[in-house]
Amino acid sequence: MNVICFGDSNTYGYDPRGYFGGRYDADCRWVDILAAETGWTISNLGQNGREIPSSAPAFPADTDLLIVMLGTNDLLQGRSPEQAIERLERFLSGISLDRSRILLIAPPPVTLGEWVPSPQLIDDSRAFARLCQALAERMGIRFADAGKWDIPLAYDGVHFTEQGHKAFAAGLLEKLR
Repeated sequence: MNVICFGDSNTYGYDPRGYFGGRYDADCRWVDILAAETGWTISNLGQNGREIPSSAPAFPADTDLLIVMLGTNDLLQGRSPEQAIERLERFLSGISLDRSRILLIAPPPVTLGEWVPSPQLIDDSRAFARLCQALAERMGIRFADAGKWDIPLAYDGVHFTEQGHKAFAAGLLEKLR
């Protein structure tokens, strides 16, 4: 099975502990755990700092599953949950794959931390997750809410810890079964 994971730093596997921020080892990144557990061919298209693109790239036609998790950076840059969901709808509408092959994951809500100074951002991330679910239902695409998977976040309130990646992988594997 050919799978593409398209997202931001939490898909990439960003490790916030180092000054220059490296990447967690493969055995701690959710994308690599998913590949190891399933035997699937998985392309990690996670990118640090990625906001929801204004248009969708051309994903290969032989993609069996496209996993999309975006939106946190849009909220951190000051967009409202409603503005972020509008961008996400435009992005998803531009994907040429059959909608049954798309899984939209709402990122887990952020927590207070170095990058999250205000409770408003936490509320916005929760609201964004609800809007993601409604969008997925409206568009007829699969949906998962990572906020239900108890993902431990790092000191910054945004990035998964190593345990967070493992918890995310476990929640996703359960959802895909």
